[in-house]
Amino acid sequence: MAEPEKRIALLIDADNAPASKIDVVLAEVARHGAANVRRAYGNWKSPAMKGWETMLHAYAIRPIQQFAYSKGKNASDMAMVIDAMDLLYAGKLDAFAIVSSDADFTPLVMRLLTEGVKVYGFGAKQTPEPFVNACTKFTYVEALGQQAAENDGGAKQKSAKELRGDARLVQLLRGAVEAASEDDDWAHLGAVGSQIGNQASFDPRNYGYRKLSDLIEATGLFEVKRQNQVVLVRDKPKGKTGAR
Repeated sequence: MAEPEKRIALLIDADNAPASKIDVVLAEVARHGAANVRRAYGNWKSPAMKGWETMLHAYAIRPIQQFAYSKGKNASDMAMVIDAMDLLYAGKLDAFAIVSSDADFTPLVMRLLTEGVKVYGFGAKQTPEPFVNACTKFTYVEALGQQAAENDGGAKQKSAKELRGDARLVQLLRGAVEAASEDDDWAHLGAVGSQIGNQASFDPRNYGYRKLSDLIEATGLFEVKRQNQVVLVRDKPKGKTGAR
């Protein structure tokens, strides 16, 4: 019996998200389930929101009007948080997808996670780390879409030297491989990916690599073995680290 499709609420901070990327964001959300709820929050009377108009109609996104009641305050953020909590308590959703580059949503993400729902985040490269790390999975919008790296310059493929110089990444990969390894030190790539997902927000495309196996190979820190449809990984013995 097929597993029922996950129900996802897509909440967009339209004041702080690019309309030009909503198509690839929706495509990414569709990999996890169906976006049954689609809402975009902002002051739709503002000229800055003009680029969103066609996107709202094309992708059946409901605009939520929010006036700026006081200067310097973002009323859209508050409205989005209130709606998210209402949707959470209704108990009809399996996950949330939040499109924003605003770290103010970090407490919301942490609250949603405590209820056992997944939170997929989407934002620009300059999104503060607390928000990125809080999400179940956070993907930079520059990394999404065909030829995204070439067009946006935000998800340029990192070299082996750059990858190995990222202490957090190296620790995350090595820890996951070790935790997932069998008696022969080889670990199934799927188990490694699950281990990483349980530990931190992670998407190999943020480093310029389409798949986890591509990223792992690019570091030069691991041996990778393919057996039919199975990919196995293990830490390279000291002194055998590749260089690129």
